[in-house]
Amino acid sequence: MNICTVIPARGGSKSIKKKNIQLLNDKPLLAYSIEYSRSCPLVSVTFVSTDSPEIQTIAKEFGAFAAFLRPPEFATDDCRDYPFMRHALEVLEDHFDQIFDAFVLLRPTSPLRPKGLIERATKLLEDNPHGTSVRSVARTDKHPYRHWFFDGAAIRSPFKEIVGEQEPYNVPRQALPDCYFQTGDLEMVRRDTLLAGSVSGEHVLGLTIDESKYVDIDTMDDLDRAKQKIETK
Repeated sequence: MNICTVIPARGGSKSIKKKNIQLLNDKPLLAYSIEYSRSCPLVSVTFVSTDSPEIQTIAKEFGAFAAFLRPPEFATDDCRDYPFMRHALEVLEDHFDQIFDAFVLLRPTSPLRPKGLIERATKLLEDNPHGTSVRSVARTDKHPYRHWFFDGAAIRSPFKEIVGEQEPYNVPRQALPDCYFQTGDLEMVRRDTLLAGSVSGEHVLGLTIDESKYVDIDTMDDLDRAKQKIETK
């Protein structure tokens, strides 16, 4: 498979100013994902999708391809993944004059991802031709059957109708089905799925990772925890 990685790194961030280039042990957060991608022999191109000339310069310093800036309309706070992923497909295939079979999304906010995820995701797609994409997931310790939402002063279970249980929140812990949440470590999507208008498609394959290894940086406290993980390795 001819694989390209896309590392999304907008200049704007509400939680941490310039989050994607915050220093994590003297290295910009963005650099960890670039180095991860470049260390995988299966990856043909490591592309940083950004609207920021500053981030573009840093991305190039660490060896990423960043010749194009993301259009402003694809870099707003509420912009979802599909527009910038489709933009990446179009500009990269035009620039390199080749077809990429799959695109790997590596979010800078997961800098300490386990080794070999791209290789494992590629094998999953190769072994499952019906699969339209792959997402990394980890077992959750807060089961959704125990979740509620407010309806006025009352609270209601969103899973009562979905799972057919009269009181899903009262199911004994031992009887709860295994449940996983998606992490930001890796998403991989086939080219045909993107061309059909989706970053996931109808048959998403799960790539499990150890929940104890999961790191997602959204606050300064998260950044401090990531530093501690590096120092204790």
